[in-house]
Amino acid sequence: MKKVLTIAAATMFLAACTTTDPYTGEERTSRATQGAIIGALGGAIIGALTNTSDGEQMAKNALLGAGIGALAGGAIGHYQDEQEAELRRRLQGTGVQIYRDGDYIELIMPSNITFDTGSDRIRDDFQQVLRSVAIVVKEYDQTYIYVDGHTDTTGSHEFNQDLSERRAWAVADRLIRREVLPGRLIVRGYGETRPLVPTGNNVNEPQNRRVEIQIVPFTDDRNY
Repeated sequence: MKKVLTIAAATMFLAACTTTDPYTGEERTSRATQGAIIGALGGAIIGALTNTSDGEQMAKNALLGAGIGALAGGAIGHYQDEQEAELRRRLQGTGVQIYRDGDYIELIMPSNITFDTGSDRIRDDFQQVLRSVAIVVKEYDQTYIYVDGHTDTTGSHEFNQDLSERRAWAVADRLIRREVLPGRLIVRGYGETRPLVPTGNNVNEPQNRRVEIQIVPFTDDRNY
């Protein structure tokens, strides 16, 4: 399933990079763009398909396939420091919460600023926020990115699980359309199983409806 999703994400990315001829209506991608896309995505897809045991290994393979090197030693912290600072600068006042845990950067996007109730359609006023995230993670490309969807306990378990997955994929798709390498993304839905706060009332429940992005450095000393 994971390799199918990787290919699907790559296909969406290719489609997002096409333009339409105003006279013929034909969709075209410039040869220069085609070369860059095929080179990067081809390596990413081939790399991801070599091992589907877990998401981190797929992402590592995708980065290697795209010719992106690993971080090492003291460079990791400095790299993430700079990326965190840029994310904080661009996302100030947006409602996105930014946390740092060691060398990991986590973005928490509450559903009240990303999606309408019960919907997986990203709100128009949040498009620019995701564009800002994409700009930063595309520049700091020596990372892989978890995109995790979460819901509250309102509604059935099955509905919440499906909704969390669709919302996570909606965010991932938006990053891909902004030219983030698809193979870097690990997309997961947790439904109602990982609440931030105690559930069972309408006061705390909204805090559990969210998409989280965790930005993990691609290092040469992790145990894959």
